[in-house]
Amino acid sequence: MKLRNAMFIALGLAIMPPLYAADMKDVTEDRAEARYDAAKDTAKHNYEVAKENCKKMSGNAKDVCMKDAKAAYVSAKSQAKADEKSAKNQAEATEDKMKADYKAAKERCDSLSGSAKDACVSEAKLKYKQ
Repeated sequence: MKLRNAMFIALGLAIMPPLYAADMKDVTEDRAEARYDAAKDTAKHNYEVAKENCKKMSGNAKDVCMKDAKAAYVSAKSQAKADEKSAKNQAEATEDKMKADYKAAKERCDSLSGSAKDACVSEAKLKYKQ
């Protein structure tokens, strides 16, 4: 059930158009969290299934199977966490770049005056989502 909710949240966030750089960052971080939650749920489900399959075995084969299942679970969770951190860091970097590019564009507008300057600043705001 949680996996389905996470997928609907991720889908909903995917179709929302971000209006500002900060909104883009928030949306990207929300998507990353939704993907992380979904990956965690999938890893847990796969681990439970693997443990059930291991119960059919006995002796050392069962022990090895359980350790392999646990290793796969830990690996999947770790990869999901790394992917989430990477996505959040990328969102932050994108936001920083947009702000810096906006400041540079706005500075270029300073050489203009009147309505030309206003138009230039408006265009920069739209282009860099400020």
